[in-house]
Parts: sequence; structure tokens; C-alpha cells
Amino acid sequence: MARIPRGVGFLLAEIADFVPSSGVKPTLVFILAAGFLAVVHSAEERRNLLFIYLDDFGWRDTSFMGSDFYETPHLDELAGQGMVFTQAYSPAANCAPARASLLTGQYSPRHEIYNVGTGPRGKSAHRRLEHIPGRDTLRPDAVTWSGVLADAGYRTALMGKWHLSQDPLDHGFTLNIGGSHSGSPPKGYYPPHPRVPGLGEVAEGEYLTDTLSRAAAAYVRENAGRPWVLYLSHFAVHTPLDAKRELVAKYEAKSPGERHDHVAMATMIQSVDDGVAEIMSALEETGQADRTVIVFFSDNGGYGPATDMDPLKGYKGTYYEGGIRVPLFVVWPGRVAPDQTSEIPVHGVDLFPTFCDLLGVDLPATHALDGRSLVPVLEGSLDETTLTEWRERALFWHFPAYLQSYGGMKGELEQRDPLFRSRPVSLIRRGKWKLHQYFEDEALELYDLETDPGESTNLAESRQAIAEDLLAELRAWQEATKAAIPAAPNPEFDAGIEARAIEKAVR
Repeated sequence: MARIPRGVGFLLAEIADFVPSSGVKPTLVFILAAGFLAVVHSAEERRNLLFIYLDDFGWRDTSFMGSDFYETPHLDELAGQGMVFTQAYSPAANCAPARASLLTGQYSPRHEIYNVGTGPRGKSAHRRLEHIPGRDTLRPDAVTWSGVLADAGYRTALMGKWHLSQDPLDHGFTLNIGGSHSGSPPKGYYPPHPRVPGLGEVAEGEYLTDTLSRAAAAYVRENAGRPWVLYLSHFAVHTPLDAKRELVAKYEAKSPGERHDHVAMATMIQSVDDGVAEIMSALEETGQADRTVIVFFSDNGGYGPATDMDPLKGYKGTYYEGGIRVPLFVVWPGRVAPDQTSEIPVHGVDLFPTFCDLLGVDLPATHALDGRSLVPVLEGSLDETTLTEWRERALFWHFPAYLQSYGGMKGELEQRDPLFRSRPVSLIRRGKWKLHQYFEDEALELYDLETDPGESTNLAESRQAIAEDLLAELRAWQEATKAAIPAAPNPEFDAGIEARAIEKAVR
């Protein structure tokens, strides 16, 4: 497929809209555009992109990834049509920074969104360092894949959660349904939906996930004659855990699984799955299924009080595997054979170059991208040397802030201490090794993920040479990206108060 220079495709799309309503003779307009037509294929030949992005959806929360209670037959079927990545990582352990890295293709030190909001989290007496507040929104001039694809002539729609500013239309989207700075649906998943823009008329009692899936199916049908991108960013399954009412009895009657048993979460997940079936029907009915690439991903690990990523340790907000390893699959008709699985570690920053590569659009020349296109992995074109290089590639995370613990957790806490899901930390994964660098006490944790995916045995002392080598590479990366390192002592920290709080929490 010919690559689409930025700006050329956008002009063609504008011409297509202009001609029917302008009164200008179509012949004249298209003669003026003829010089551009040689570099692009027709809309019918260009691929579409459907990107389904879930919120707080854990690594094990689909049947194809091992859930023993949640039901996802349509996602399972779809995943079976392409490649499933079993070691895919979100760029962060919670919403806003993960989304900022996803949209920009950059690690968090570059865009400086580190947390949800910029204020300190948790009790001040428990925080040893002053946190790094970072930014609350994407910079107005941030380069995003949505903007790059819009410039190449794609209709780009955001449906659902945005969470990076007040209006996604400022960042390359041409349609917004539901997106604002809100991180969860105000007032829950049932109407009315205050401060959720663009939903239009919603039927009484219609579940929000169903509303967004219905809008997505309509978008697919309405744009059958032009190339499009749809970023379906469901609020589901973020809190509030607002069950879909007509499904509650079904899951209350179902025997609990050993891993999962949360009824409300099960209904929320089924609503997503049913919506996928509705969208796939629209693609089939309009003849677009064979030229639409589908990517399915999650913004971070699952919500701790309601799900479990076993055997991984951790959940949303922790930088153990359960907080950042997430489900990912890619369906690419005609190019990726069904039932493919990849164990290559991949990262959310890889999706920006992947999307451009999939759609034949040039990358922006002056924008620093931290990821790489997954197309060679998808096509199976890696030789032994490049396959090894992919497996040994270093991946990074940086969280110079605090995220307080959940309330209502049961059983053993899968976090470093009971007061915070995460304290300031930087991480590197290279090959099978993963190193945590904690800034409060300068502690290191080193894990062999090949033999210990649950991060139960810290090898930092017994494999000191490996830990030191990874730490040197991590520090070099911090310097290269100008990562803000928390170092200033918090004057309100009280070691006695902290110790008593920890003692009380572990009773």
C-alpha cells in the first residue's frame, strides 16, 4: 500500500466533503487534485483502524487469557483471528499517564503526565519525599497518532474516555462522543450522563457501554466509503462498579471461579463483549471487515478489589506485573494468520509507530518516538538475530509520585507496603530481567520473570552484577529523557506515624 504523506490525505478528504455542497463543478475540483491522487489509493483500498481500549481491564479478564468466571466469547473469537501478545505492557500503572504515552508514543518523562492530577496522594506524614507533580493535561502542541492520521486523510473518532484535556478535538480527532477530562462516567453507567459530551439522545435505562458500542457501529456504517480510525475508549470497566442490571441474575447464579467471582465486574465485561459483536456485524454488513485492522488493549492492570491477575503480583496502581501487564491482540486480515501468539515483550509506546505503519502513513520527522512498529512481529518477518534483539530490548517506566492504597482489599496485599500501591519508582525490563529502583530508600528489586512472573523472590543481592548493569542502563535512560527524580525530603513526613500506620494496616 502506498504511504500517505501528511497533509495530502487530509486535502483529499476535505475535497470529498466540499464537492457535493459547494456548487463548484466536480470536474474542476478533481483536476486540481489529480496531482495528489497518484500517491494514494482509493478509500476502498485503504485500511481502517478500530482500536478498542479498555479501562482497568486486567491481564486475566478475558476467557482467552484465562478467566474462570468472566465471559468474553466474542473477544475470544476475535483474538483467535489474529495475534495475541502475552507479555504486553501498559506505559503506566494508572489511567492518565498510560493514555498520554499511548497517544504520543513517548515515555512519561517526555510528556510529564505522571499521575491522575498533580496533587500529592496519600497522607503527607507517610510520604518521605516531595512528589513530582508533573502536568495535568497534554501540551497543546503535543504530536499524537490521531493528529498524524487525520493529516493523512483519515476520519478520526474518539468515543468514550479521553482524560487528557477537556476536548480531544484539540488533539487530532474529528469527532468526539463522550470524551472530556473526566476519568470515569459522572453519576455512573446509567443515564442521565452529565458532563459526558456528544452522546446525543440516550434511551432511558441504556447502559453507557452499550451506548458507546451502538455509536461505534453507526460510525462504521456511516463511513463505509471513506478511510477511518475509531478510538473506542470505553469507560468500562472503571469504577463505579455499576452492574448491567439485566445480567446480574445470570452471574449471581453462576458458580464462582477460583480466580474471579465478582458479579458486577462480570456484567460490565459482558457488556463490552456484546458490543464487540455489534461492531463486528457492522463491519461485515458493510463489507469493511477484510480491510479493517483491529487492536485490543487496556490502559493498566485490573481493579484490585474486584479482579485478580494471578499468577502475576499486583493490580492497578502497582508497578508489579499485575499493574502494568495487560491483554493485547491485533487482527490484520490477510496479513496475520489466525491463532498466533507472541511472547515478545511489547509496550504501549509501540502503538503510535505501529498504527502509522499499518495504515501506510509516514511518521512525523521531528517527533521523538520511544517505541517501534510491531509490524515485523505481526508479519513473522524476524530472523533469529532480530528476534533476539526484540526479546532483549529494554523497556522503561517512571513514576516519581505516590498512589495510595485501595480500601476494601481482602487477602494478602500484592504491593510493597500497605500504605501505598506505589511510591516513587523507576523500572527497566530487559529480556527476562526486571529491576525496580525505589527513590525513598534507594532500594532495588530484581526479578527473573521467566521463572518468577509473580515477582516473589528479590535477586538484587544474589545477582548483584545484573542489578548494577540494569541500574546503569536505567540511569542513562533517565538522563537521556530528562526524567524528574524526586529527591527533596517531605518536611511533613513522620517516621513514627508511618510505622504505626503500617503496623495497624498489617494486623
